[in-house]
Amino acid sequence: MTDMQLKPIIMPKWGLSMSEGRITRWLKSPGDAIAVGDEIVEVETDKIAGVVEASDAGILRRVIGAEDTVYPVKALLGVIADPIVADAEIDTYVASYVTPAGGGDDEETGGPVYSFLETGAGRIRYAASGDGAETVVLVHGFGGDLDNWLFNIDALAQKARVYALDLPGHGQSSKTPGDLSIEGLARALLAFLEGVDVKRAHLVGHSMGGLISLQAALLAPERVRSLTLIDSAGLGDEINASYLNGFIGAASKRELKPVLEQLFADPGLVSRQMVDDLLKYKRLDGVDAALKQISASFVDEGRQRLVLRKALQDLDKPVTVIWGEADRVIPAAHASALGDRVKTEIISGAGHMVQMEKSARVTELILAQIAG
Repeated sequence: MTDMQLKPIIMPKWGLSMSEGRITRWLKSPGDAIAVGDEIVEVETDKIAGVVEASDAGILRRVIGAEDTVYPVKALLGVIADPIVADAEIDTYVASYVTPAGGGDDEETGGPVYSFLETGAGRIRYAASGDGAETVVLVHGFGGDLDNWLFNIDALAQKARVYALDLPGHGQSSKTPGDLSIEGLARALLAFLEGVDVKRAHLVGHSMGGLISLQAALLAPERVRSLTLIDSAGLGDEINASYLNGFIGAASKRELKPVLEQLFADPGLVSRQMVDDLLKYKRLDGVDAALKQISASFVDEGRQRLVLRKALQDLDKPVTVIWGEADRVIPAAHASALGDRVKTEIISGAGHMVQMEKSARVTELILAQIAG
């Protein structure tokens, strides 16, 4: 038997703090054919509900994890195998499988580790992983943080050096007053690249982070190898300003939860812990003022005030634009008619957080951009 014939399905590790997850529902049954990217099993953590997507093709030969049961990270949940693999070989594999203690140590396995960097834009928290020849920098959107990439960073780190940061005013980065305009945040991104000694990077930006990444490429094109823009701001006038205002104004779980549900095609992905964590963030000193200042810098009277569509079309860089078809924050129509030099893909079954809802496909497109 070879590794190509038998592939384990394990409890994933989404984010540095995850130690266990609960299986909520199997989406495939024993005997089903599995293609790469297929959603196999739903998992809920204390941070988010998500799905485990297949990274290998084959037949689902064994379901081991039981629904409504909690398992540690990297526990064996199931087995995908080629038809030629005998049941006895699968039995032997399952019986001999040992779950790594603690799900494996991040530093030993090369997983992401939180660090902090002092810059002219304040203190920036970031995670770094991988040691490939190419460097990828992941830039989150309005009100987000580096954990918006928790479904992507490990897979990307198998091929590249990957950084994900909290922008100023967000996550655990500085909330002190400063230039929180789009240009100011783009300069903060460039200062981060300087601080971690990255000469050139593939920038991957989501939502407002896409606009910031594009602005950084215009300010310092020599620092940018390519752009991947995901449900990006800055490519058209329309935006759901009520979402932004609702996010800023929400002061309770009852107010915030329906706002966050607008981010996903499947609102069930909004967990209680996600709501709680964002409320804690919003109650930190300086956050309310920072969010209002940032929002005012790129949205005015319900329209995007900074549209760089023409600049993107003229940019002499490889560009991929990815969008969730069911995006209720920024319309997927903004991905159309960007010119022959811009690769575009609109993904069905996903909303504004397409990198979470369809993480395998988004990661595949990012890797293709890097390789191309």
